[in-house]
Amino acid sequence: MALDRAPRPRDIALFFAALFGGLAYVFWSIWSDVQQAAPGSLTLAPFLLLALALVIALGFEFVNGFHDTANAVATVIYTHSLPPHFAVIWSGVWNFIGVLVSTGTVAFSVVSLLPVELILHVGSGAGLAMVFALLLAAIIWNLGTWFLGLPASSSHTLIGSIVGVGIANQLLQDRNGFSGVDWEQASSVGYALLLSPVVGFMGAGLLLLSLKALVKQPELYREPKPGTAPPWWIRGLLVLTCTGVSFAHGSNDGQKGMGLIMLILIGIVPTTYALNRAVDPVDVAQFRALSREAAQVLTQIVPPGVRISDPRRILSDYVRDRRRTADTLPALARITDEIGEAVARHASLAQVPAAAVSNMRNDMYLASETIRLLLRQPDATITPSTRSTLVAFKRALDQATKFIPLWVKVAVAIALGLGTMVGWKRIVVTVGSRIGKSHLTYAQGGAAETVAMGTILAADAFGLPVSTTHVLSSGVAGTMAANRSGLQWGTVRNLALAWVLTLPVAILLSGVLYALLRQVF
Repeated sequence: MALDRAPRPRDIALFFAALFGGLAYVFWSIWSDVQQAAPGSLTLAPFLLLALALVIALGFEFVNGFHDTANAVATVIYTHSLPPHFAVIWSGVWNFIGVLVSTGTVAFSVVSLLPVELILHVGSGAGLAMVFALLLAAIIWNLGTWFLGLPASSSHTLIGSIVGVGIANQLLQDRNGFSGVDWEQASSVGYALLLSPVVGFMGAGLLLLSLKALVKQPELYREPKPGTAPPWWIRGLLVLTCTGVSFAHGSNDGQKGMGLIMLILIGIVPTTYALNRAVDPVDVAQFRALSREAAQVLTQIVPPGVRISDPRRILSDYVRDRRRTADTLPALARITDEIGEAVARHASLAQVPAAAVSNMRNDMYLASETIRLLLRQPDATITPSTRSTLVAFKRALDQATKFIPLWVKVAVAIALGLGTMVGWKRIVVTVGSRIGKSHLTYAQGGAAETVAMGTILAADAFGLPVSTTHVLSSGVAGTMAANRSGLQWGTVRNLALAWVLTLPVAILLSGVLYALLRQVF
């Protein structure tokens, strides 16, 4: 198997052409967007800070390609279905497509784990320290586990880094550190990350046993002959599952970096990226009507005589602490009314003055998060019709604030693909030959890939981040166990150790980095 073939000059040239072409496209897109929205607003110092932050964010996705995307090609390489370097390029193309068609739901479910005060003031010193700390922590741990050839989870690492920043931010403000994290949202994400390897192990093992019972083709269950491609129908099946995992990985994992890149853009160039300037004027008119309707239904359920002085502080405290008070609904009604009045002054969001963009975006974000949390809690005062109105209003708020420009998706897709081309070999060797005691068979590879593809696509539909690494590597282990091929327990132990250590190490590392960077920003 030609895993050690040195890259050809043409491959190196194409790599650097994609690298520098991608970076040029990113900065040209930013410059064009800024000139269209607010000419002259991006001076040299903010531009250099933005460039540094984006390079680090794309660096996270680049390293993500080392780990997660490499898993998708392990089975087709070890079953001789595709030559290694062609498989890497093929996987990169389908990762690219997966990123482009992604909805962004996963991106903003990850972002919602961050402390609300840092999201609202992401352009402040604390906000920038948050972004740099969690990205650097994730990159450091991912590089370390990649160097050791361990398929650790980039998703796990990023979630741990976010939790670490949230706890550190609260402790630095002399608050209870655990109140700085949306533990309900973190729990749902944690359950997805925890259950995905179990689903991979059990699902792939059961699928392999089902294949043995239903498909009586002996060549499916034999070790591939060295240097010999499998029969065309087996090869087609394995290429199809590799394609599906690559596509699913792009549509899920690629979104995690997108959300962080949008935070960076909102913090440094808010006049251009805080509001979705591409929202159609017809939708803006509908938004105004929804805001009026939402304000009216909220006012009807607010107790009479309630007076509030600072609705934004009330909603910020509620989003942070999850403790509803008598002032929560009146504050939401007030903010909803103010949002409607502010939007009514303009025919489109593109006409909102630069000085008002950040405040309007923050109000919309607070209202959206408050509605999300309120609708999770049982409340007899919120009737089905009121709930329907609030859901529609939240959808309109999210359309105005939770968007991802096409160039961000393209940049993330390029970073993932280039990372795969550089670092794929270590993880491929681990998945393909160091989990089981025998060589991966065609049926084992197909079963592991099929379950991984289905699990990731299902998680994407529910807006939950899962680990391609955990699902696929545990799927390979499940097929080895089901086939009674035996497991290399040293590798399994190391994988389990990396899985157990990822969260606490990422939490500690990002928390320390955040505390240090707060001295700089």
